Amino acid sequence: MLLIYTPDVSSRFAYTADVLFSQASNNAFTITTGKDEFLSFTGAKINYSNQPLRNDELWVQPHGLLFEHDIKPQVIDVFEWNNLKAFFKTGGDAGFDVFAAAFYLVSRYEEYLPHAKDEYGRYAHTNSIAFKERFLHVPLVNLWLKELAKMMEGKFPSFTFHFLSFNFTPTYDIDIAYAYKGKGFKRNAGALARAIKEGRPGDIAEWLDAASGFGEDPFDTYRWLDNYHNHYKLKPIYFFLLAQQPGLYDKNISPEKPIMRRLIKKHAEKYETGIHPSWQSGDDETLLAQEIGMLQSITGSKVMRSRQHYIRMQLPGIYRVLLKYGIIEDYTMGYGSINGFRASVATPFYWYDLEKEEKTGLLLRPYCYMEANSYFEQHYTAEQATDELQQYHDIVKAVSGQLITIFHNHFITQQQQWQPWKYMYAAFLQQNL
Repeated sequence: MLLIYTPDVSSRFAYTADVLFSQASNNAFTITTGKDEFLSFTGAKINYSNQPLRNDELWVQPHGLLFEHDIKPQVIDVFEWNNLKAFFKTGGDAGFDVFAAAFYLVSRYEEYLPHAKDEYGRYAHTNSIAFKERFLHVPLVNLWLKELAKMMEGKFPSFTFHFLSFNFTPTYDIDIAYAYKGKGFKRNAGALARAIKEGRPGDIAEWLDAASGFGEDPFDTYRWLDNYHNHYKLKPIYFFLLAQQPGLYDKNISPEKPIMRRLIKKHAEKYETGIHPSWQSGDDETLLAQEIGMLQSITGSKVMRSRQHYIRMQLPGIYRVLLKYGIIEDYTMGYGSINGFRASVATPFYWYDLEKEEKTGLLLRPYCYMEANSYFEQHYTAEQATDELQQYHDIVKAVSGQLITIFHNHFITQQQQWQPWKYMYAAFLQQNL
């Protein structure tokens, strides 16, 4: 049991303690405002106040952020601490307020402040302290926690800090379920006409094979994925885009098509599934309600998981809408423009509504790697992406986190352009599982 003393249990502090000791690790703890109780306690203890109380304690001097009740720009001076980046320097044994710094990153405090948006209207990753200070590639909060654990075990030899077990969860966004199947004559004829006009004989032959029934649809990579999931006993999650009408960013097959419904139902019988809210639903929440209802009618199960298409999200609005429609787990916490740890953490945590100053029931499961980022945004080759993905695997495993990756069925095909990416993913699974 860990005892934490603070003269004022703010909602921000209580939330952060829970993130660090219950969600990012597995340690029973109690928060007390009773000084006498703290002084008489003989086990491991943390003093979160402006003054040390006794020698046998870990003293973390507060910065002040966790006792504020507004949202305002913070002075961020980054320094080196135990070979890691840190900020909110104070006195105390730790040398900085690890609670306040963790809260700033995990709550996405900076995203509530005025900021520049990228070409898709999203929070631009270039605004973030993690990008500016070059720690976007590491789960800094988990690494701080590792160092904090060493300090505690050094002060309290009988205390053992408990971490979680490493877990790998592959996830897939099914934006375009098939290249040709289910699209109808008009869409397929248009694709064929473009291939002829642009002189792409490979695409023409591919279309003719698929249309004739002699060849497989190139985006039908589901059986190939099944084989790997079964072999390595993986528990993937599939997120399906179910826009009722096609749009600029919504190019899915209609969820009314029998072939699409069969695909979803087949996967829901074997794996966890979730909604991949369309771009259009970001402007009209009634469309989100329709898409969730459609997925529920197909699977026969309540929809509880989501990930935003194009990682389109703005805080706090999108998370409030998801909660409103029954979503309790979201997998959007990452960037759609670069790989890395958006919240600087590699373990699930509950969303804190900073405007309302309350912990919510929406569990966020952050991802750190999406192959589309490697290819379209970072302009990596498949070989470079192999190294990148391996690095993320290794650092998440080192902090006992949950590695969540995103792949798309239309990225891992036998088409010449994408073959290296298919082989890259297969090699990663074979090497690490």
